[in-house]
Amino acid sequence: MDKRELLKKVGSMQQLAYVRPFTYDEGRSEGMKAFNIKNGALSFQVLADKCLDVGELSYEGINMSFLSKPGLQGRNHYDTNGEEALRSIMGGLFFTAGLENICAPCTDGGKDHPMHGRIRTTPAEHISSDALWEGEDYILRVSGEMREAELFGENMVLRRTVETKYGEKTITVRDEIENQAYRPEPLMILYHINIGYPLLDEGTEILIPTRKVTPRDEASKGKEARWNRMDAPKDNKPEYVFIHEPVIGKDGNVSLCVLNRRLELGLKITYSAKYLPRLMEWKSTASGDYVLGLEPSNSSVYGRPYHSERGDIHRLAPFEKETNILKFTVLKGAEELKAAEEENSRRLAEGE
Repeated sequence: MDKRELLKKVGSMQQLAYVRPFTYDEGRSEGMKAFNIKNGALSFQVLADKCLDVGELSYEGINMSFLSKPGLQGRNHYDTNGEEALRSIMGGLFFTAGLENICAPCTDGGKDHPMHGRIRTTPAEHISSDALWEGEDYILRVSGEMREAELFGENMVLRRTVETKYGEKTITVRDEIENQAYRPEPLMILYHINIGYPLLDEGTEILIPTRKVTPRDEASKGKEARWNRMDAPKDNKPEYVFIHEPVIGKDGNVSLCVLNRRLELGLKITYSAKYLPRLMEWKSTASGDYVLGLEPSNSSVYGRPYHSERGDIHRLAPFEKETNILKFTVLKGAEELKAAEEENSRRLAEGE
């Protein structure tokens, strides 16, 4: 991009791209702080009071993310109350599950762990936002810190940066997780990525370079053959969950794609697999709960009890750090969708 030439055409860059803080003011979302980010045709929200997770995502006005029936909401009494957490899971482009538990609520070692953990509803501190030129690049950025801690217990810190560059269609999320306690601490983390209508529709394709697909439970058995294609909504259908063994590319990354050929629109998700070796797919075709979840993780879909029984809960040593990087790239037009399909085929071939 030529900075000088572009600035000839606008009075303010906010005509094209901005980061604007705002506060929701109605219903269960009242008082929740967030940032609205516009990057040309790309628009999304970063939820300051919900772990700096990314909420709504749209491109050229077309929605890509999922919003559950409970709708927008800030922190409330459902969040850490066992299965009642289902009343507070609103979806968004992704929410962060962890840091002591993912998936089902449980009691382990006499301690209760809510569904998908506590970090997803932890508000950020030390928040900063900016929109600035870095050389010839105009960068939109939000960052902050979330702490999951307990008196005489854990002290885990997640530092997150969410950024995008004007003229591109990519959102980059960079997480640094540090154990600031003086003992080894469990670290369970899952990025619950949620795709919704109209990007998600009957015939929408899912590309995953997977070696093997395993159903999680009886309800999912026999449904493996259609893991990679979305069906039309049907009333009262159960959810299906599939466990993938993804091919990790030579670059250390896994790339997933969701393609809607009718709209000539897609979303590519690329993440560093070093600390996220597992991948789950959540497919719900139930009317009103129509959603596809893609879930990179460092732990099993069976949750904390599974690892406790096996004695292999992932842990961080005192002051040890791990970094996860995820990129969300909008695909537009038949050529970009075809290129994504070809890349998936190449990655599959690498794993043979």
